[in-house]
Amino acid sequence: EMHVLSFSGLFDETMDEIAVKERELGACSYCGVLRRRALNEAAKKVDADRLATGHNLDDMAQSVLLNVMRNDIKRIHAFNPGGHQLGEYVRRVKPLCEVPEKETSYYAFINNLEFQSLPCPYADEAMRTDARRFINQMEHKRPGTKFTMYQTGLKLKSQSTPTGIINKCRICGAPTTREVCRSCELSKSQVL
Repeated sequence: EMHVLSFSGLFDETMDEIAVKERELGACSYCGVLRRRALNEAAKKVDADRLATGHNLDDMAQSVLLNVMRNDIKRIHAFNPGGHQLGEYVRRVKPLCEVPEKETSYYAFINNLEFQSLPCPYADEAMRTDARRFINQMEHKRPGTKFTMYQTGLKLKSQSTPTGIINKCRICGAPTTREVCRSCELSKSQVL
């Protein structure tokens, strides 16, 4: 049984409509926040106790590099492929976290599974695109770089201390470490 939720159904606008507006943040910032909210709403709708995402080794290595580049201690602590419970959010797990993106694409291709092969039209705005290019170049020159980055993320996480207390957003009630969750904060900025 498939359940489909859309940005327009949940947030009254498509990502394309959000992206064309004048905004202070990149499209990826809005998409990431809203996508996480949509995934959680879908998981709650079917009473799921876990939400498996398709994050692969490439995604994990990119996240480590981005978190280090941004000096984002909170996200380094949250680096947990086995998932972590965040208030009332459904626990997210990443079963493909050690599988390279090429292998997941190859598996889908040889098994005639549909998959997204075109890049996001807004990807060039994102710092992640630069991280992806850099890590792919390093992997080509020094095989094993992606797995080493992933292992570094696990090591940094094990040596970090949890930050922030989980509260409920005073506007929508979603779990957050802030007074107002990021979704509501973005909505207030008049972009949504």
